[in-house]
Amino acid sequence: MNDEIAHSEITRLEERIEELHQSIARCDKIALAARIAIGGGALWLLLALVTILPFSPTGLFGALASVLGGVVLLGSNKTTRDELEAQLGAAEDRRRALIDPMGLRLVEDPGVTLH
Repeated sequence: MNDEIAHSEITRLEERIEELHQSIARCDKIALAARIAIGGGALWLLLALVTILPFSPTGLFGALASVLGGVVLLGSNKTTRDELEAQLGAAEDRRRALIDPMGLRLVEDPGVTLH
């Protein structure tokens, strides 16, 4: 493979890897919101059950919707996150396969030079 083609492919893969990292971070935020929805709904149900909060049908249905919606969102989000992680692993493996044959070496840190 031509070095110029390999470099452009590596650059494209690095951009894709960055996009995947951002998507995974978004999934983490969505998962947090889903957990908060589940916890909030469950807390309302618990507080209404022990009569700390007054019971209302609207609150009950809201709490149930929050718990069920949070569970569905969390499950769907987990599947999406797993797929993104698989794509990330494949992109990193492909990038590694392009970089390894180049025979790159680490440049030693020369330390601080005073001029």
